[in-house]
Amino acid sequence: MPTVFRYEGYRFFFFSDDHLPRHIHIEKGDSYVRIELSNLKVTDSYHISPKEIRKLQKLVESKREILRGAWNEYFS
Repeated sequence: MPTVFRYEGYRFFFFSDDHLPRHIHIEKGDSYVRIELSNLKVTDSYHISPKEIRKLQKLVESKREILRGAWNEYFS
């Protein structure tokens, strides 16, 4: 599971056998969310508040080009 970066205890990562559409997995402790890179849609989550999800969506939006680049580099 390649980790792209860490932020405030959250780990942003891909699974080595991930699939399209491009997305990022984010976890911290037992909290988890998966966010699509193209539209910031949450496609899975557990043990995480809506407030934290919004915060992470904004962070993913601000880092979207870095995350897309990491996805393309890893899966090319």
